[in-house]
Amino acid sequence: MKIISCKPSEINSHGDWISAIDRNNRSRIKIVPLIFRSKKFHKIFALYWFLLAYIVAALIFWFVTLNKQNDLMATMRMEEVDTTHADAQQRLQRIAKDRERKISQYKGEGISFLLVIIAGAYIVYRAVKKQLKLSSEQQNFMMAITHELKTPIAVAQLNLETIQKRKLDDEQQQRLVQNTLYETTRLNTLCNNLLLSSQLEASGYKITNVELDFTSLVESCAVDMSRRFPARQINRHLEDQVITDGDSMLLQMLVNNLIENALKYSPKEQAVDIKLQTTGQQIQLQVIDRGPGIPAEDKKKAFEKFHRLGNEATRRAKGTGLGLYLCKKIVKTHGGNIEVSDNPGGGSIFTVQLKSSA
Repeated sequence: MKIISCKPSEINSHGDWISAIDRNNRSRIKIVPLIFRSKKFHKIFALYWFLLAYIVAALIFWFVTLNKQNDLMATMRMEEVDTTHADAQQRLQRIAKDRERKISQYKGEGISFLLVIIAGAYIVYRAVKKQLKLSSEQQNFMMAITHELKTPIAVAQLNLETIQKRKLDDEQQQRLVQNTLYETTRLNTLCNNLLLSSQLEASGYKITNVELDFTSLVESCAVDMSRRFPARQINRHLEDQVITDGDSMLLQMLVNNLIENALKYSPKEQAVDIKLQTTGQQIQLQVIDRGPGIPAEDKKKAFEKFHRLGNEATRRAKGTGLGLYLCKKIVKTHGGNIEVSDNPGGGSIFTVQLKSSA
């Protein structure tokens, strides 16, 4: 195993593994997964491998014991055969055949038991590993959600206390009010994501499919994001009168999450592009950013619940790992498809395909 030194910012979580860049030869290598470093994991799997080794050893022990007993029984039976008898040779052959048959029986049963044990052990190993991974992701989610909830509340409280205790001119007061509104909007979005996620998983949300102008919906979301992030550039390339059937609230949340995700991971000086067009009976929405992009091994996991790029302690981008997960759920609920690909100019392209009603 190759040991390297790396800065915290160079550590990037890819599912189970942490990948780092070797600064000497610039090659990507894999190092020990974080979850496998925990004492809990070591204790559980030490006991697991011990029990598995004990079962296999016991199986081999009984096979050897039965085989010796079979040889002993065959030898005793052969000694009892009267060699002067006319059919003595036939009896000896029958005893030898019985011995070989039992050996084959023991081998067949032993191999069958061994295969069942290995299959069961593999299933248990995968289940425990998945459970520990989920536990780790939930712990990261709790860390993220705690930060995401406390930050806007603390900022809003500080702004209001400043307005209450100090005499400010109109410009300063307006700036604090605007900042407070931004934080409360962010808090409201977070709460909506949490509530909608639980409702969709429990099938507790009833979708209202109506015919709507998707162009106007995307335009409205882009304008709202431009107001929330006045310093950011959002380019819109929208085809007119794109019509679809769907739930306006869910589709609005879909577009908002995609745009906010693109703004979150793009440099402040880089623009985010939104493209909307119809291709046949399909509507295609693309949100293009110029951020660091998503590694190939993370593209399939990007829409998993709680999954976020990077280590929870070192990542800078805010979030809970629910945004893209909700996007996937919303698109599937509308019978569409969503995927992520690399932007040739750097960054990612999120593409949503929905049915057109035109």
